[in-house]
Amino acid sequence: MSTNALTKEVWGAWLMRGIITILFGIAVVFWPSLTILILVYLFGSFVLVSGIVTAMSGVWDFEHSMTWYLPVALGLFELGVGIYLLRHTSLAFETIILLIGFVLIARGVIDGVRVFVEKTTNTSKMFMALTSLFAVVVGIVILFQKAVHGVDFVWLLGLYAIVAGAMQLSNSVHLRHLMDK
Repeated sequence: MSTNALTKEVWGAWLMRGIITILFGIAVVFWPSLTILILVYLFGSFVLVSGIVTAMSGVWDFEHSMTWYLPVALGLFELGVGIYLLRHTSLAFETIILLIGFVLIARGVIDGVRVFVEKTTNTSKMFMALTSLFAVVVGIVILFQKAVHGVDFVWLLGLYAIVAGAMQLSNSVHLRHLMDK
């Protein structure tokens, strides 16, 4: 199948991921005094929807990608974390931080592997590489920061989501532009 046909199948997933990620980031940044319960609900819902979109994009890539199983595995992992968070809302703050850090690192590593394996445009690879590197760095900072406190943590998570969502939207616009050629 041609790159143009594949682009038609995946640009919508990038668009949806970008919009969802930005909306999550805006909610977190402009509501920094979130209670831990609301943060659990927001992040749990976000990662649940992100898992569905990610898994579906992997399924759509089945015929065209050698690494179609990576987004499916990541999507299932995110689905599991989202369901776990929504079912266990009384988790300790440290546990929530660990789950969020691991989700970001897993997303970054899997998207980073796909950058080197997938056949796509250089611009799309650049957006994917930046997003995956940013996810890993923020995930590591979240996991290893000694003084992660409520508002600092929320701001870091919110700013990550806004920047990553903007990069995902930019990639979807780039892919859409390729379709119009």
